[in-house]
Amino acid sequence: MPKRKRTGLSSLGTLITAMSISLMACGAIMSLNSSCDNDSPSFPDDNHTGQTEHFPGLETVTLPEDLYSQIKEYIGFTVSFNKDNKTPNYVAWELLGDEVKNDIDRTDNFWTDPDIEGCPSTKDYTRSGYDRGHMCPAADQKWSIEAMNDCFVMANICPQDHKLNAGAWNTLENKERQWAKRDSAIMIIAGPLYSADDTNRIGNAKVRVPGAFFKVLLAPYVEEPRGIAFVYPNMTSPGNMQDYAMSIDELEKITGYDFFPALPDELEKTVESSFSFKEWNNSK
Repeated sequence: MPKRKRTGLSSLGTLITAMSISLMACGAIMSLNSSCDNDSPSFPDDNHTGQTEHFPGLETVTLPEDLYSQIKEYIGFTVSFNKDNKTPNYVAWELLGDEVKNDIDRTDNFWTDPDIEGCPSTKDYTRSGYDRGHMCPAADQKWSIEAMNDCFVMANICPQDHKLNAGAWNTLENKERQWAKRDSAIMIIAGPLYSADDTNRIGNAKVRVPGAFFKVLLAPYVEEPRGIAFVYPNMTSPGNMQDYAMSIDELEKITGYDFFPALPDELEKTVESSFSFKEWNNSK
């Protein structure tokens, strides 16, 4: 998983381990004192209905063999970067419900990562007609100063039409934060979609402009895990959000990517083969 620097324990797997250690310690103390105050951190469980199984490696995506990919873990998210397009293939992160409540200020300090081959400069977007569109949004990284700084790396950025960035894409991001609070934790994977017709490039780095963007969502810890995908053209996207929704299987056919290969096979089949926007939007 992406690196997380925080006070206390917050990743799901760490919480489970911490609770197990705490329970063993509590049992030992109870054998001596017949009492124990257990102040160990609790597993995010607003709607987990007691389910505590953790699925490691959910940020992993299997890509076509001929697609260039440089993987780097930042604080709070993982990037697969493509030096040919000068944009990420995808960005993956886990959004916890309690992270939404935090209030680290947005920095807007875009930076070039020298460790990423082909990472462009913020100047490549200047007067290009496109926004510096975050794949992992700054508002999802308000739980940590380091995470907020990292999300402004240009490896997390794509040329995005302002009407999409400030419109339908922003609406979806706001919904995701609501869903993370409701479901305690969701996995999100986002990235650009290119076709042979997408030949426009901007800046000295020749950053390739995508024709569309995708986003994949997974709620793995609710009683009945569910998944959904969205594709938005890189332009004004009118209409309802459900008009752009599809199953993860459908998106995999478009991208050639295999999302969530770390899930058990039967669960992966269940969450990827069908979707219900109504269920996602209205689940309690």
